[in-house]
Parts: sequence; C-alpha cells; structure tokens
Amino acid sequence: MIIQTERLTKHYGKSRGIIDIDLGVRPTEVFGFLGPNGAGKSTTIRTLLDFIRPSAGRALIFGLDSHERVLEIHKRLGYLPGDLALYPKLTGEQNLRYFANLRGGVDWSFVRDLAERLDADLSKQVKNYSSGNRQKIGLIQAFMHKPELLILDEPTSGLDPLVQQEFYKMVQEVRANGQTVFLSSHNLHEVERVCDRVGIIREGKLIAVETVAEIKAKALRRLEIYFDGQVTASQFAGLPGIRNVANENSHLRFTVEGSLDALVKRAAEFTVINLVSEQPNLEEIFLTFYAKEGEHVQ
Repeated sequence: MIIQTERLTKHYGKSRGIIDIDLGVRPTEVFGFLGPNGAGKSTTIRTLLDFIRPSAGRALIFGLDSHERVLEIHKRLGYLPGDLALYPKLTGEQNLRYFANLRGGVDWSFVRDLAERLDADLSKQVKNYSSGNRQKIGLIQAFMHKPELLILDEPTSGLDPLVQQEFYKMVQEVRANGQTVFLSSHNLHEVERVCDRVGIIREGKLIAVETVAEIKAKALRRLEIYFDGQVTASQFAGLPGIRNVANENSHLRFTVEGSLDALVKRAAEFTVINLVSEQPNLEEIFLTFYAKEGEHVQ
C-alpha cells in the first residue's frame, strides 16, 4: 500500500476528530476521500502528513512511519492543502521558484507547461489573484516535481469548469505515469469522474471503501415498465428488493435494491413494450450513506 492507516484516531480535547480510520491506498490508483465539510477529511490528511499527531493509531506512507520518516516521505509527495497559503507580495512565479528551490530545483519547462494548461498568469502578485488563480498556483506546486504520491485536499475549489476539465486530464496522466493520487472532495461529480475507489467518511468514521461501480450496484434504482395490457401492483409485490410499487393501468413504477433477476423474470410473464431504468448518481448514493440510522432517503 502507498498509504496505510491502522486505527488512526485524533481527538481535539472533548471534540471529535477522526476515529479508528483503517485505510489502504494502492499504487497507481486515484483514491477519492468523500465527505461534507467537518466530516474529518482534512484532519485525516494532516495526521497522515504529520502536521498534527494522532491520539492513537498510526499511518504509513510508502511503507514508512509517517512520523519517524516524515522528511523522507515529504520529499516523495506533492501536497495541496485545503487552506492554501502563499506569499502575497510575491508573484505566482516567485512563489513557485521558492517552492522549487526548497525541493532542490525542478524542470521549469514543465512548470511553464502546467501554467499554460491551467491558464495561470504567473506574473501577478498573489495578493491580486482571485481564489481560483491562487488554487492554480497550488496545483502547479503539487504537480511540478512529478511526485510518486499526490495528496490533494479539495483540489478544484474555485476553479472554473474548463480548468477543472484540464485538472481531470492531469490526474489521468499522472496515474498512467505510475503515480498515485489521494483526492479529498465533497464534489460528487469529480469523484465519479476520476476516482478508482472511494472512501466515505461520516462524523469522523470511515463507513465504506469501494469502487464507484460497487457503491452504485448497492444503490436503489428506479425502473418503469410499460406493458401491452393492464397489470396490477399486487402482481409484483413481495419480490426480493422491490419497493414502492405503483401502477397506472399498463405502466408500473418500482424502486429496486440489488439484483433485478426476480423482477425481470416476473415481467417476462407479460408482454413488455418498454423498460426505462434510471441510473442512480453518486449524489443520491452519498445521501443514502449519510441518512441517519432508520431513516429512508427518497
């Protein structure tokens, strides 16, 4: 594992931080860390990077203890914080050259290429940048030394849609190049677009780690079936996974959880004219995970 945590826990006095996070990120994958603000995403990242010490448990990056080998680890990764701070009186280029010098130098032609792709003007003082333009500088400094691991906290915050699309291409390219990406986000479209697997965190606890496809397969789907004659809801009631059956003469609507096998076999006893399936999006699934126990999310 490129990142591995063992019961990683952080408390802030009596306040909750993160609790017993057991997480593994594989080489060359794009791992999405998903949750709303306050769920524990940034706390997890700061603990991983040894910016704050855990109350219990430990974290390994590249198989190295994240506290004992912190300098060695930091040399091999790129990081974009959620609360990016730059030197306001320096230009974008001066900030980047400063960061590059701290790393012993980088290929400046690659920096120029990144700036062009993200439409970043490096000549202005940072104090004159919009939040989106500051975010571009943050992305460039994270990518510019071609690190083995990229840890990105809310990377598209403030970016316009065209720049977001270019960022997604950059993520795909680094994965193809053998690099690993750990991407924290509450942007559901972003996670669905670029991530291989997703970890969902709720109130400081990791509640699921699966591929996007696996999570979607467990979700509720809405189906409509049109028949050539009248059917009744009672003819489909009681089938495994079938909920909320409603009918209008020859038209049935269902909510289905899990396999469609029983529903398809029952429908095959009639003449089906049309079948419409509404694929759940990640937002609906996310809300399902965040429903309080015993609560049903429509």
